[in-house]
Amino acid sequence: MNAVVKRARTEVESALSGAFDALAPQLPGQARVRALRADAAALFASQGLPTRRVEAWHYSDLRAQMKDVLPLAGRPDAGAIAQAQAVLQPVREGQVRAVLVDGYFIEELSAGLVTSDITLRTLDDVLETGDKVAIDILSAKNLGKGDTALALNTAFMRGGVVIDVEPGYHAALPIELVSITIADAPKAIFSRSMVRAGAGATFTLVEKHITLGDARVQKNDALVLFASGRSQVEHSFHRARTGDNEVHVHSLLTIVWEEAKLNSVALVEGGGFLRRQIFARFEAEGAELSLASATLLRGKDHADTTLVVDHANPGNTSREYFKHIVDESATGVFQGKVVVAQHAQKTDGVMKSQTILLGDDAAMYNKPELEIFADDVTCGHGATVGALDPAQLFYAMSRGIPRADAETLLLEAFAGDAIERLSDESLREAMLQRVRDWLKGRVA
Repeated sequence: MNAVVKRARTEVESALSGAFDALAPQLPGQARVRALRADAAALFASQGLPTRRVEAWHYSDLRAQMKDVLPLAGRPDAGAIAQAQAVLQPVREGQVRAVLVDGYFIEELSAGLVTSDITLRTLDDVLETGDKVAIDILSAKNLGKGDTALALNTAFMRGGVVIDVEPGYHAALPIELVSITIADAPKAIFSRSMVRAGAGATFTLVEKHITLGDARVQKNDALVLFASGRSQVEHSFHRARTGDNEVHVHSLLTIVWEEAKLNSVALVEGGGFLRRQIFARFEAEGAELSLASATLLRGKDHADTTLVVDHANPGNTSREYFKHIVDESATGVFQGKVVVAQHAQKTDGVMKSQTILLGDDAAMYNKPELEIFADDVTCGHGATVGALDPAQLFYAMSRGIPRADAETLLLEAFAGDAIERLSDESLREAMLQRVRDWLKGRVA
């Protein structure tokens, strides 16, 4: 989806390249990792920050958002760790939780660091020890190839966590990955984490993003989610509302092997500028991938969801189902692309994006695409943008429900249609409660 566009570098782009040159000797990783970083930095140096001239970024100009270079976040001090601890819910006995503060894995806030079935390691340790298999997965090979925001993450990545779930293990409790940003001063964060499901493993991964404070933050983080053969992984993603000063690029890189099942459901509450990009690839046959999301936007929020699902092998099934509620003068973006390789026969893919606009100045840009090179496939896509159904509103109001309450009921049902795809009842209810809270704020 990316076209190579060469142009003169801005001061920000030059400063980022210069920062990498200065920091490269200090960044964790052996020779292979250093080469990986150098290649990514070279790609960024040649193309720079993506602008509207890059097709995949046409509706989200990152270059315009990043007008200066913020200082790189260092390892958080005791005060920042205390702030993060204050917002963490109690962990249940036997539960595994990994906590990142400003992109760094903080062991004292985490739980279940070493069990017989799940192992947590710092990203820096994995890069330094040269774990070939883990580094192969972390690099994600050609996923997101050519995306310069992801390349920037690859060049600077440090501080994240690597979670390994042993083959055949069935986790009774969800694994939590909580990323907390302490926005008490301007800072830039680059972090990458990985969760690897062993063959036949079954578990739920809960990913949360929380920002405390309203200082300017540029956050570029990535999660590599690796589903080995016959594994079953349910992934929930929640980004709590942030201040208007956050520029956040989050990349989800998913690799799905034979007969694996991966179900990912997200709730995005908006705030500032967000680009959530998903790159997924089927590495073998007989797998199922489901991606769903509900995005809630108001004020001057800008949230962009862009995904590429690569059916690189035959006989796989993918479902993409995205909902947006856009209020006031907010802007939503959905770009979805499903690619079916020539030999990927028996592919079954469906992609849908639906949006409700609530404000006269609200905007939504939809761009669903299918790129099919095989002939024995079942694929389809669709996108709708509209207002609340006047007939449904009239029906509710005619039965004595005030208009504001009627709107809330309809909007909750609309967003809930995506969230209902979570099989974990407690997670599903927690997300629906966040939707209700957002809608109450709208009414107030």
